[in-house]
Amino acid sequence: MKITTAGIDLAKNVFQVHGVDEHGKTVLKKQLKRDQMASFFANLPPCLIGVEACGSAHHWARKLQSFGHTVKLMAPQFVKPYVKTNKNDAADAEAICEAVRRPNMRFVPVKNVEQQAVLALHRVRQGFVKARTAQANQIRGLLSEFGLIIPVGIVNVAKRVPELIEDASNELPGSFRLLIDRLMDHLKELDAQVDEMQAQVVAWHRASATSVKLQKIPGIGPITASALVASLGDAKNFDSGRQVAAWLGLVPRQHSSGGKNMLLGMSKRGDTYLRTLLIHGARAVIRAAQAKPDKEGWLHKLLARRNANVAAVALANKNARTVWALLAHGREYQPGYGVACAA
Repeated sequence: MKITTAGIDLAKNVFQVHGVDEHGKTVLKKQLKRDQMASFFANLPPCLIGVEACGSAHHWARKLQSFGHTVKLMAPQFVKPYVKTNKNDAADAEAICEAVRRPNMRFVPVKNVEQQAVLALHRVRQGFVKARTAQANQIRGLLSEFGLIIPVGIVNVAKRVPELIEDASNELPGSFRLLIDRLMDHLKELDAQVDEMQAQVVAWHRASATSVKLQKIPGIGPITASALVASLGDAKNFDSGRQVAAWLGLVPRQHSSGGKNMLLGMSKRGDTYLRTLLIHGARAVIRAAQAKPDKEGWLHKLLARRNANVAAVALANKNARTVWALLAHGREYQPGYGVACAA
């Protein structure tokens, strides 16, 4: 019995393994506990192992690679079509084993521990930002019940609320004033946490030459650059910049049939966080471009015939492809590079 390909259905405590030989015949169906995983695969001859990209997948991929195995991570939606029967752990492991052998399967790059640590900083910062926004909205909503309206913007909450608490003419009860003051203290604590997380991300960005290189692209700052470097990993895993843009969901969704091509809105596949950062950065570039007296160039021509939101997605798509070109070919960003090549 020689296992050439194996599929693992990951879980918290119980793991299901499905193995086949070189002819695709099933030779192994086994359930393993967490503490049995390392010893089992350490004694198994090197083979191709498929794993769904889910919780702890990158940890196990690195662990199994250290034993000499070739590990491929796949998005769960690409594995689901290979489930033949009702869903259970054994059927999932068999589907993973079948999917990883497909020649046209798309795989997820395995992240190292440093990349995961940086992305953890981004996720924690994002969580604090959401909590801060929710807290500011709660304060604004509570005050509106007493007829006190705060203008839109989190800056206005920090500026106007202390004045309203101190104003004796608005007839707010004393207990309510104390409550709002407590919520404002919580908002300040969340704001401090966001600043601390951002400082750590910026420090990592400045220590990474690759991340600093990406910052030169208009619309990409330290936050976006560090997130892209940590998420993409080795850019050569993608065949082209178009694949990166599609991976981030910055391309049109297609619904074509019978020779009639129909393109819809952007697909919104992939990492929502990265896509949001790129689009917001593109919006900033558009605002700066609209303020300039010189109306020449690709972006201005696009704005002349398309909506600003469409232009923002198009610019984010272009930046994603530029990022791939810089990382895959080891180049430095040069403004007007495409125009110079065309000339």
